[in-house]
Amino acid sequence: MLVILDRDGVINHYDGSYICSPTAWLPLPGSLEAIARLCHAGYTVAIATNQSGIGRGYYDVDTLEAMHSKMADLLKPLGGRVDLIAYCPHHPDQHCHCRKPATGLLEQIRQQLGLSTLAGTLMVGDSRKDLEAALSAGCQPCLVRTGNGRETEHHLRERPLAGVQVYDNLATLVDTLLATSR
Repeated sequence: MLVILDRDGVINHYDGSYICSPTAWLPLPGSLEAIARLCHAGYTVAIATNQSGIGRGYYDVDTLEAMHSKMADLLKPLGGRVDLIAYCPHHPDQHCHCRKPATGLLEQIRQQLGLSTLAGTLMVGDSRKDLEAALSAGCQPCLVRTGNGRETEHHLRERPLAGVQVYDNLATLVDTLLATSR
């Protein structure tokens, strides 16, 4: 079973500013433990993240990889891991096929994991773009209230999306998922 996570605002703190260094990448309370619990329960964990800071020249791929190495290093003692990270490095003006809400990152994950479909896969995000990508790819969209999540939830009242499940944070989502999958 696969769970796809957005990164900024779901796993790490995000206030709308670009995360441009490993020292600026700070996990949200309970998020790494939640990922570890998914791993212990047999889930595959992937990340689909827009990283336009690369296209904007704020940081480079090596810096992004250093952030992801930090995350992996913090997950390891918890028994957690991320099996695959797909990222879009493009500037929004490039109109690529991978930048969410497009489904390119989710399709990349599907292909690299050798899956025929993403049906039944949870896609967890904090923005409308994440939710729209999830719906377009056939995933179950889940919104967390961390990062941009509270603002997104507010806007969903005005412009709803079908079937979105809402949780306070990643830890709460994992609690619910693991309790119902027993």
